[in-house]
Amino acid sequence: MPHPIMFSDDDPILNRLREIALAFPDATEVVAHGRPTFRGGKMFGMYGGGVKGGDRYDTSILFKVEQSERTALEQDPRFFFPAYVGPFGWLGLDLSKKPDWTEVAELLDASYRMIAPKKLIARLDAGQRPAELG
Repeated sequence: MPHPIMFSDDDPILNRLREIALAFPDATEVVAHGRPTFRGGKMFGMYGGGVKGGDRYDTSILFKVEQSERTALEQDPRFFFPAYVGPFGWLGLDLSKKPDWTEVAELLDASYRMIAPKKLIARLDAGQRPAELG
């Protein structure tokens, strides 16, 4: 049985997130486990998530993070350790309260760079990037 859909296509936060995520070279959106995921070959972002046995954050972005950055981000109450993907280097950011879209773009940029092939990173460095990153 497929997962139920856990998002609405008319969600303005999701639509803004799509603009950012799909601006990365060869980025695509795939619905997986009932949620939109953003991929550049491999997944670099997911809309919505939750804490295992705890709170759900349906208006959030999950992203890969370097271990060296994780500790600092975890000190900020907007970030959470997401169920299932957290142990594999992922964090979540709650977007329910006035998101800083430049910060979101920077986090997705770092996540994208962790999964993308070198040829896509070269295109990103050559100027194909989300507007928030200039």
